[in-house]
Amino acid sequence: MDKSKLPPRILTDVGLNMFVDTVKLRQLELPIVEIETDKLIWHFDMPVWEKDGTDDWNLTPWEVIKKQPGSAGHLKRVEDADINHPIVVTNYKSRYVVLDGVHRLVKIYMRGDKKIKAKIIPTEYLSRKEFQT
Repeated sequence: MDKSKLPPRILTDVGLNMFVDTVKLRQLELPIVEIETDKLIWHFDMPVWEKDGTDDWNLTPWEVIKKQPGSAGHLKRVEDADINHPIVVTNYKSRYVVLDGVHRLVKIYMRGDKKIKAKIIPTEYLSRKEFQT
């Protein structure tokens, strides 16, 4: 992977550097549970996306929620997000980390819902070769 495309330390320190095959993880036969959104909105402080016209880690979900400049592309993705599909999380340092589904999480939050459907991936799966990207 190109080093310039690696996430910044603010993301890697909280476990948001797991490059895994989310399509394969979504297909795992694991139970779907409900997680309180309050346990996940810490992600909204993290620059997990890029502003329109850039290719960098420079846009937080809060900026999208507030419809700030450069967030239109991700706001559209939030609006189009299919919340019928559960998000994919794992447990890292005693809290949930979203591996797939931040747009869905933002949509749920913006609707005022207090819970979201999720699949919790056991951490040992993340190191398996078949789930690496």
